[in-house]
Amino acid sequence: MSARTISEEEEKRLKRIGFLNNRDTDCFSARVITRNGRMDAEQMHSIADAARHFGNGTLIMTARLSVEVQGIPYEKIEPFREYLNAHGLETGGTGAKVRPIVSCKGSTCHYGLLDAYSLAEELHNAFFVGYHDVVLPHKFKIAVGGCPNNCVKPTLNDLGIMGQRIPDYRPEKCLNCNDCGVVNTCPTRAARIKNHHLEINKDKCVQCGRCITKCHFDVMNGHTDGYTIFIGGRWGKKQASGRPLNQFFTDKNEVIKTVEKTILFFREQGLPGERFATTINRIGYPVAEAQILSDKILERKDEILAIDCDEAMNLVRC
Repeated sequence: MSARTISEEEEKRLKRIGFLNNRDTDCFSARVITRNGRMDAEQMHSIADAARHFGNGTLIMTARLSVEVQGIPYEKIEPFREYLNAHGLETGGTGAKVRPIVSCKGSTCHYGLLDAYSLAEELHNAFFVGYHDVVLPHKFKIAVGGCPNNCVKPTLNDLGIMGQRIPDYRPEKCLNCNDCGVVNTCPTRAARIKNHHLEINKDKCVQCGRCITKCHFDVMNGHTDGYTIFIGGRWGKKQASGRPLNQFFTDKNEVIKTVEKTILFFREQGLPGERFATTINRIGYPVAEAQILSDKILERKDEILAIDCDEAMNLVRC
């Protein structure tokens, strides 16, 4: 069947399950879900076989680390899905809902301050899988970065999590060295010697932790590890930098709970077709932040999830 003879309703149904019409062709591209890019060798082999047997043999990686199989004719879509399901794989990752979670490699990088990969997998299970049928006002993207290098751009996602390390600065131990290890190490030049004393500019410090242990006299020896959550970022034609919530999280479970509260807040208060950054700007960041940091929205979780929403154009509002 030609894609041009498929009804608009059928094309929308296919898009919701991860199949997008290839521009100027009669075929579709399928988004195959991975867990933050992770596949075992057998799964990778299965996707390659599926691309040869059902598509045109081309595979590409999407920005959210799904595998896109191109050139699938309409009549081969269901056999393609059945083949993937038999190998523990599925299509999806489109529509007005939580999108696949992405992260950097976290602690396998020598800059990593947290296991971003395992946290991303927990978020995948809780919200990409657990909230699979929860329709939102628009797509909702989550990224987990292991440190302030911002490689996976947590500050440009609807919600971003960044691992940080706050040094325990002990100014009384500073001996006013002529060659300060902390100053020499700081990548943002937040540390400087002023009036023969080490001074840290908190506006410049990104809490990367690289200065820790660089002082021979333990000025920066202790530290606190944790997470900063950014909300309201986006890229594309309209860009916005996410703003950090006014709380430094040291408990991973609190981070996961805050992600859920943010999703519930967006589902309840976002307008149809509105990205989360626009919702925050419309409502006001202080109001949004206060509601997200409060646990009151969790008391209405069942009520919010039970709202009967209209799925016109794959966007919602009740």
